[in-house]
Amino acid sequence: MITEQSDSSRKVNSIGFSVLQHTSNDPYCFVEFFEHRDAAAALAAMNGRKILGKEVKVNWATTPSSQKKDTSNHFHVFVGDLSPEITTDDIRAAFAPFGKISDARVVKDMTTGKSKGYGFVSFYNKLDAENAIVHMGGQWLGGRQIRTNWATRKPPAPKSVQDNSSKQLRFDEVVNQSSPQNCTVYCGGIQSGLTEHLMRQTFSPFGQIMEIRVFPEKGYSFVRFSSHESAAHAIVSVNGTTIEGHVVKCYWGKESPDMAKNVQPVILVNFEVSILYDWKEYVSHEITGKFVS
Repeated sequence: MITEQSDSSRKVNSIGFSVLQHTSNDPYCFVEFFEHRDAAAALAAMNGRKILGKEVKVNWATTPSSQKKDTSNHFHVFVGDLSPEITTDDIRAAFAPFGKISDARVVKDMTTGKSKGYGFVSFYNKLDAENAIVHMGGQWLGGRQIRTNWATRKPPAPKSVQDNSSKQLRFDEVVNQSSPQNCTVYCGGIQSGLTEHLMRQTFSPFGQIMEIRVFPEKGYSFVRFSSHESAAHAIVSVNGTTIEGHVVKCYWGKESPDMAKNVQPVILVNFEVSILYDWKEYVSHEITGKFVS
């Protein structure tokens, strides 16, 4: 029955039935596909469908027995402008000549399963990573020339404040914190080395950039994307990361009157005394939006 449902439009690699009877009477099985995109399509099509009068739940399989390797102290290379067809195996193979790789992945959209156009390769050795950045930048992989640079990663929070700051921003929360017409990100806290090139390099993985304005003397900039969703992804991903040695904060940027005329006034929530002075500065810069840090 499962093979008939799954194989009607997708080619199934192997079917492994592990039907376990529990007190909750909740049997399950696993279906493996050749291609990730086929599995993603099957998940979307089959989840919630009724089979033999029962609604089935479909989700990605997990392997709890395999512990993820800690690569936090390794050397991470950002790989951008990837063609849609490029897979994790492709970038691993492309970068393998430069040294021993500890991890590689193409970042995919959790909903569609499609590549977001960028990925990361981690090396054990810093020199290997440097060589990969120098020699792979501008090389053709698939149908596009790729970009390479050091990946920006969030630094570990001090133990004394981990409990208060460890909550990761969620895309579904951030995307609704400003009107759909707002595509502008405020990025502040870069007290030295702030340039338009640096901002473009930092934010270009998240979507098409329409405009960048930098204010080096004040340590902040504005980046306007072509879509509200791209801006939300940028806020979630860049907020709290280290750029040029400075931990940055990202908020929604200022909304023009045309954007906001059909939108309710923005309200500051989750306010903490510890960030009071940052918010005062935020208002003094005439930036309106919701504080999301």
